[in-house]
Amino acid sequence: MIEREEMPYDVVIVGGGPAGLSTAIRLKQINPELAVCVLEKGSEIGAHILSGATFDPKALDELLPEWREMGCPMAEVPVTDNWHWAMTKNGKFSIPHLFMPPFLSNHGNYTGSLGNLCRWLAEQAEALEVEIFPGFPAAEILYDDAGAVIGVQTGDMGVDREGNPKDDFQPGMNLLGKYTVFCEGARGHLTKRLKAKYDLEANCEPQVYGIGIKELWDIDPDKHVPGRVIHTQGWPLSETDNWGGGFLYHQANNQVSLGFVTALDYKNPYVYPFEEFQRWKTHPEIKAILEGGKRVAYGARAINEGGWQSVPQLAFPGGVLAGCSAGFVNVPRIKGSHTAMKSGMLAADSIAAAIAADRAQDTLQDYDDAVRASWIAKELKLVQNAEPLVAKWGGELGTILAGADMWLRTLFGFGVAKPMKHHTDASSLQRADLYQPIEYPKPDGKISFDRLTSVSFSFTNHEEEQPCHLKLKDPAIPTAVNLPLYAGPEARYCPAGVYEFVDPDGAGPRLQINAQNCVHCKTCDIKDPTQNIEWVTPEGGGGPNYPNM
Repeated sequence: MIEREEMPYDVVIVGGGPAGLSTAIRLKQINPELAVCVLEKGSEIGAHILSGATFDPKALDELLPEWREMGCPMAEVPVTDNWHWAMTKNGKFSIPHLFMPPFLSNHGNYTGSLGNLCRWLAEQAEALEVEIFPGFPAAEILYDDAGAVIGVQTGDMGVDREGNPKDDFQPGMNLLGKYTVFCEGARGHLTKRLKAKYDLEANCEPQVYGIGIKELWDIDPDKHVPGRVIHTQGWPLSETDNWGGGFLYHQANNQVSLGFVTALDYKNPYVYPFEEFQRWKTHPEIKAILEGGKRVAYGARAINEGGWQSVPQLAFPGGVLAGCSAGFVNVPRIKGSHTAMKSGMLAADSIAAAIAADRAQDTLQDYDDAVRASWIAKELKLVQNAEPLVAKWGGELGTILAGADMWLRTLFGFGVAKPMKHHTDASSLQRADLYQPIEYPKPDGKISFDRLTSVSFSFTNHEEEQPCHLKLKDPAIPTAVNLPLYAGPEARYCPAGVYEFVDPDGAGPRLQINAQNCVHCKTCDIKDPTQNIEWVTPEGGGGPNYPNM
């Protein structure tokens, strides 16, 4: 048994993203005497934060009304110009915003780095005496004898590949709280365990996801239009019977943030989300913006796409889910930071009231009720069939039906269908013999790039001499099932080249896991058709170090 230091708090928050930091700030606003800590697995706040981002300030206006005058970096670039393009291989046509529900407008929003917003929020939290611990991932959940969450254990440091302590071994700490808030982002590994232990998804649909792959470019100043926001749909995913879309946002300092989201419910195992993004950049309209520019950063992240019907029970003995751990992304708007922040603020309200009443480790049902009565619910219910209609009927007809459903819900309170069901992304993948391999163009090194070079622009680093954080439940399955049946999809759905099938000695293929490349997107944990891969947290501070993302 390892002796571990224990640190007691009123509230322990897992995750230093928008939800976790908003929770911490609101708790201190309500009661400055509360002892609050935030754990963040990245090397610093913002290191693992990746988003487009166009930002709806609705929740931030509630949390810190004077944020525009407080030096917040998100205030630099308000959205000034808003386009939505339906793309063919060589052309595009603009979809007038007159045809779209009003809430899809970006009027009053801002474009910038969500990572930098989180860094700024962390400064506000620390000014209120919130304790923030970057580089300390929550590795295990702690329970009392009655089964209530009482805190988390941080990961051990200085462990070799076989799990043995090295000379620099430092055991993780037990951080104990009256309540623990889980804000891990999409597909959090502790959230998965909580959902299973407390059956939190008993009355909701399974969560589904997209993989968002992003780059940051410095472009020709003559092509830069600060505040211009462009969204695209159609090509190239229209060629593979899949759906998703691209974005390109003109941000500060002659930079554009651009990326591509591929829905992870695709059927064709030869689909390669990274290559779809690279191909999208070669479209004449996108290429014209990038030519003469320089890529400066790269990254990837899974995105919740299940909508309102996939929101689980949010409270359980001793803790709550907030932010993308719960899944509050508005898919048509491609926004979830404002709903994540609001959920954290509602969690703080409930927790502060409970502690004031001398309660601890009970189930905060009033938090769950508050979310379901809030503008989070109102907003997400308007779009709850957008994802499943497109997934069921395809990009063209599905988009028309989704638009009709959103308009009907906006105007009359009902849609073209009742709330629709989901199927897990893993279950959607079909056998490789039903499809032909997809020939993707080779990268030109100017607009399109190869995957391993791209990973270097994520500034990812892991201590190599540590246990692999990508666990195979059965090491035989990749070559016994995934390779012969699905053509080894691990080698394609990962945006960082972590998985590759090799046969160095001619004895037969085996799956090689290059865990040091992992950008923590969680796609493997989501899309693996046999659900044989489990992502767990690596040693603290490991992973990407995103600048300005």
